[in-house]
Amino acid sequence: MKLYYSPGACSLASHIVAREAGIAIELEKVDMASKRTQGGIDFLTINPKGNVPVLELDDGAWLTEGPAIMQFLADLKPERDLVPLNGTMARYRLQEWLGFINSDLHTSYAPLFNPAMLGLIRSEKREALFKYYAVVERSLTHQPWLLGEQFSVADAYLFTVTNWARHVGMDLSRLPAISAFQQRAAGRPQVRAALLAEGLLRD
Repeated sequence: MKLYYSPGACSLASHIVAREAGIAIELEKVDMASKRTQGGIDFLTINPKGNVPVLELDDGAWLTEGPAIMQFLADLKPERDLVPLNGTMARYRLQEWLGFINSDLHTSYAPLFNPAMLGLIRSEKREALFKYYAVVERSLTHQPWLLGEQFSVADAYLFTVTNWARHVGMDLSRLPAISAFQQRAAGRPQVRAALLAEGLLRD
């Protein structure tokens, strides 16, 4: 399988999940500005939506959207316990977190990467993000991971999105549980391996 990614983008979460699951994947870097892959392919012919990640399956089919890709990869290796069993309430709790991270946290970051955004609006967007993070903070105050004691695909997604905070001037020190979560996740060997592979860390 091949994962089309952009360093540090939301595709990092799928990359982390693949490594945590022990699934060997080929990485194909995408320049999001030019929409060209490192192999010179027009990325829009692969995903007309223009977004990473895209997972190219062994049969040549493509799967898009991070939450779907992460669950697909994790379901290939159920013994790694990265997702609860389908049909259980725990699985729906996982999907609840994935939906929240995707629709509230992830999308709220996008405007903050726009350099043309006015300072006042930027400040308002940051405060809105802190309100969303307050929900996460309450959960992580009492447990190490979003679903409890077990690292899951939701944690890979939360770590990836929250890693953007320092790039948009958000100080997370007022959120000690989330700050501790980020350090805990970053310390996982497979998370570190993914960061190194994408050029986001140095040995």
